[in-house]
Amino acid sequence: QVQLVESGGGLVQPGGSLRLSCAASGFTFSAYGMSWYRQAPGKERELVAGISASGGSTTYADSVKGRFTISRDNAKNTVYLQMNSLKPEDTAVYYCKVYNGRIYWGQGTQVTVSS
Repeated sequence: QVQLVESGGGLVQPGGSLRLSCAASGFTFSAYGMSWYRQAPGKERELVAGISASGGSTTYADSVKGRFTISRDNAKNTVYLQMNSLKPEDTAVYYCKVYNGRIYWGQGTQVTVSS
């Protein structure tokens, strides 16, 4: 069965960096685009970044452009989100997602940006 397991979240000061990882299994990882979403308390889940199956195409929310970088390693069945220059408004639970005929979500990893 499809499994997505996020890791790498934590508490970081404003201006700091984190790298999130999402380890995938149960499907042909290299055949599907992947994406990262986030959900802050009291807000709807929103798209943060997406990457094509080959990694050759990426997309970002305006709020994270220039600060976040999505990448993938198809040999390791893992997608990453490098987050730099973090702001308090980046505080949220971060989820990875795949659509391979149906939508699958990971369990999420908490990112807290606070001094």
